[in-house]
Amino acid sequence: MTTLAKGLAVLDAFGPRQPAMTLSQAAAATQVSRATARRILRTLAELGYVTQNGRHFSLTPNILNLGFAYLSTQNWIDHAVPLMKDLSEQIHESSSASILQDSEVVYVARVPTRRIMSVAISVGTRLPAFHTSMGRMQLGYLDDAELWRRLRAADMAPYTGNTITDPQALFQRIRGDREQGFSIVDEELERGLRSIAVPIVDRRGHAVAALNLSAHSMRTSREEMQASFLPALRTAASKIAMFVN
Repeated sequence: MTTLAKGLAVLDAFGPRQPAMTLSQAAAATQVSRATARRILRTLAELGYVTQNGRHFSLTPNILNLGFAYLSTQNWIDHAVPLMKDLSEQIHESSSASILQDSEVVYVARVPTRRIMSVAISVGTRLPAFHTSMGRMQLGYLDDAELWRRLRAADMAPYTGNTITDPQALFQRIRGDREQGFSIVDEELERGLRSIAVPIVDRRGHAVAALNLSAHSMRTSREEMQASFLPALRTAASKIAMFVN
């Protein structure tokens, strides 16, 4: 199991900032020895998950099989997409669904209408949970001890002048969002970006995902989001929740 964990850590080290790595870089990124990194990368190459070009290793398209295997087991996502399309057409703004992984949200469905972020968002995109509406909505369902653990471990570097970086203030904001049942994040991740999210809750009362609408701050006020976006967003989330096991 330790070897499996190390192999997954190597795969996870690849990303937009490091699409290709040498043995030394892989070892440093995953805190293993060069010999261990060499064995892992050679095994991953034999399995077809990485390819080698000179001194550098990079992922192959086969890695997508792992992600699609997860998506294929989540039937609610298939039902969510047409409901999200209806939602986006009704509100005329982009809609997304994501799940929480540690201190990040991972996008599992996306219906764009306008490009409002400098980063292209698609299925599989990861963003910091503490500075996104979908992240805060799901973090609110954690118990206090776990929420504080993730707060202490998270990178609190500001993205904009509006980014909340004080752990106590974030804790209070997340708990407040949970109580009111929705979260609005106002230009904290990127200037000009305002979003509102609600949870997708299973039959046991657990937030399995979150659903949001995002718009340019010059086009839509916080008050309009709460008055006009929130009812439609809650209706769509309730319909999606019916398909969650």
